[in-house]
Amino acid sequence: MKQQNWLITGVSSGLGRAFAQAALAAGHTVVGTVRSEADLRAFEALEPGRTHGRVLDVTDSGAVLRTVDEVEHDVGPLDVVVANAGYGLEGTFEETPLDEVRRQFEVNVFGAVATLQAALPHMRRRRRGHLMAVTSMGGLAAFPGVSAYCGSKFALEGILESLGKEVAQFGIRVTAIEPGSFRTDWAGRSMVRTDRTIDDYDDLFGPLREARQQASGNQLGNPAKAGEAVVRIASVEKPPSHLVLGSDALRLVGAARSAVDADIRDWEELSRTTDFAEGAQL
Repeated sequence: MKQQNWLITGVSSGLGRAFAQAALAAGHTVVGTVRSEADLRAFEALEPGRTHGRVLDVTDSGAVLRTVDEVEHDVGPLDVVVANAGYGLEGTFEETPLDEVRRQFEVNVFGAVATLQAALPHMRRRRRGHLMAVTSMGGLAAFPGVSAYCGSKFALEGILESLGKEVAQFGIRVTAIEPGSFRTDWAGRSMVRTDRTIDDYDDLFGPLREARQQASGNQLGNPAKAGEAVVRIASVEKPPSHLVLGSDALRLVGAARSAVDADIRDWEELSRTTDFAEGAQL
């Protein structure tokens, strides 16, 4: 496998750390972004000389651009960029303050967009590279109680799919990584939970919140194996546009897509009545 230079945002823990460790194990050099100097030192101690930490807030688009440019100059041309930084926001739609929805999109969507936009010009000039971003099975299948989170991941899915069609001509590949439930802190200390204020949602949402808290630390997904899967697709000539990770994600995403297909099929006749003329096509 050719040695590659990777940039991964959010490597302090969770899947970001697993991706970094898998890339390092494969012999690659990894630049990882963190939120504190302590996390930076811990990351660089993993493989001195092949790990390079950068303290970065991905919602600061100017800092993101400067960081990527510095990495290209100081470390070397980036072959793989993984926009991983993000967090979960739990709460019913009605109970989630709008400011918290905005913050969710700032990190999960605009932070990822800033990272990919900063790296893209360098890859375009070289006519090669692989851009990835971590969405979620919640970017292909929506669940009650995480509307803002799923909304942010659905948005990122659309951006990535469009981006992939734009940059394929330059030899640049784009992959959406869609994990299911993995044994990380995502559903534990990393989850932001809104306050409960409306009793009408108790029967639906109470058990969901309790189940998610109890499942934290016992999820089926193995982060190390997720890392190995991501490193694998970075080495193939034709990587997937979508990489679903985990058997739970396969099951739930499959069910969600079947439900959409059923709606399209069941209402096809009505859908066709909205054309100006029979047989008109775009």
